[in-house]
Amino acid sequence: MKVGLLVRIEAKPEFADEVAAMLRGAQELAEQEEGTVAWFSFRENATTFGVFDTFEDEQGREAHLAGRIAAALGEAAKTKLSAPPVIAPIDLLGAKVS
Repeated sequence: MKVGLLVRIEAKPEFADEVAAMLRGAQELAEQEEGTVAWFSFRENATTFGVFDTFEDEQGREAHLAGRIAAALGEAAKTKLSAPPVIAPIDLLGAKVS
């Protein structure tokens, strides 16, 4: 794992449960992505969510950004999010996964 993405998602209060369900369901899609090494979704508070995922290289990251999870998030942003997702590309300095 060399690169990743850290995504912050802010749902409209009335859609928070739907966004949570969407992120839970996205795990299956992430498991199908060949270039995605690790994928995590989380809830920070009632309306704030996030995704952290890792990739071996830039090709894997770009494939993920062009994939079905990103497309679903883009669709959700039109009606269910209070702002567009904040997507930050990151370089991994260390990792421990057991």
